[in-house]
Amino acid sequence: MKIETVSSFYETPPAAGVSGPAFLNAALKATTTLDPVGLERFVRDVETAVGRQHSRHLAARPIDVDILFIEGVARDFGRFEVPHPYLAKRPFNLVPLAEIAPELIDPRTGKTVGELAKSAGTEGIVRKTRSLHFDANRQEEEPEIRLSIDRAGVSSVKRVVRLDLDGKETVFNGEFAMVADLAPGKAGVHMSRFAELLEEALLDVLADEQHAGRIEEVVGRIAREIVASQKALRADVRLRADFGLERWTPVSGKRGEETYTLVGIAHAEGDTVRRAIGVEAEGMTACPCAQLMVREHSLRELRSAGFSEEDANRALDALPVATHNQRGRGTILLGVEAGRASDVRAEDLVEIVENAMSSETYDLLKRPDEFFIVNKAHHNPKFVEDVVRGILAGALDLYADFPDTTFVSASQTNYESIHKHDAYAEAFGTFGELRAELRSGTSAAHKTDLAAWLGTRPSPIVA
Repeated sequence: MKIETVSSFYETPPAAGVSGPAFLNAALKATTTLDPVGLERFVRDVETAVGRQHSRHLAARPIDVDILFIEGVARDFGRFEVPHPYLAKRPFNLVPLAEIAPELIDPRTGKTVGELAKSAGTEGIVRKTRSLHFDANRQEEEPEIRLSIDRAGVSSVKRVVRLDLDGKETVFNGEFAMVADLAPGKAGVHMSRFAELLEEALLDVLADEQHAGRIEEVVGRIAREIVASQKALRADVRLRADFGLERWTPVSGKRGEETYTLVGIAHAEGDTVRRAIGVEAEGMTACPCAQLMVREHSLRELRSAGFSEEDANRALDALPVATHNQRGRGTILLGVEAGRASDVRAEDLVEIVENAMSSETYDLLKRPDEFFIVNKAHHNPKFVEDVVRGILAGALDLYADFPDTTFVSASQTNYESIHKHDAYAEAFGTFGELRAELRSGTSAAHKTDLAAWLGTRPSPIVA
């Protein structure tokens, strides 16, 4: 959609019987490729994105968009009519419209908009200054200390965003972080511009009637616009958004929805944009080390009780041995070329992370389910390092047809139950680097991390 003309803002007293502050009205002329029904759907989505909720008739609201005219169209489209049927009786619409299109003819009355505005009751409608203008622009001035800043921007920006999740349009409560680099001669970035770019990108997504954007497409678009608007060499954008997947408990078969986190990261530099997509998922791990110590102690106790060593070991092999366990949170990030991005499904990534732990977990569990989870975990003990290796192996297996240039990063945090600290591990590299490690059995001299793959910094030179 291209906006061609915008009127001044006009403050209008609320209609009779309506409580609340004065209304602020404006009119604009725009061109669009959307058909009338698609345009009406788009403006309603804009209202929702800004924060409008269903309310009683004529109640105060943060935004109300009216479609007054569509060139060449004069008919009823079900939920609205064009030209607007009550235009001649609505001075708060007529006055700003007359400013930008006074010769436009209302076919219902045969009069021009300018004539209708003059005859309408305009008492109390006041033209407002569009905005306050200031010459001060501290961000563009030179700082006292001429040093560049690697990242400056905003974080924890929460927005409702519509995204494509495995082919299904889904609404998320997302949290953005957006940063750009800063040259030595520039005091600061324009923080408000980050929010403007975010809103523009989200409205572009709303305007696309064909499909919602994938998370890596949205962050990539925002990163590219930050580079252009902030005159930056590079920019980084990260979006985290919680989503739900339908799950059934393993024994009782109870249906529930488990929550996971979708992650999208983009780095823009010049005309190049690199992206990564991933998920965060929770599960549980059982400690192998403590389990071996309990087994060793139990073996001695059974021997002391008269069991032979063979019988004692047979008993311990048949039963899950006690150990401490903990909740864990695993993360996988994949960096793929644009042509393969659609092959990466969030649900598949969740499966990779959960399967790497001792057991998945559920919000809702009946007693048979609790037994199943505990029994499964204690027969499948994992160190935090084992989980990370399992995530990498799962990605290499599931995406075996992906090229060596594909990037993968895995991390795991275990929230320890008997220690006052948490356990953490991570590993990363391109598929080619990891495949070479598996073939040779030796550590690679160099493995690509996320920053190097995205291009946020140069990769170290390997002789």
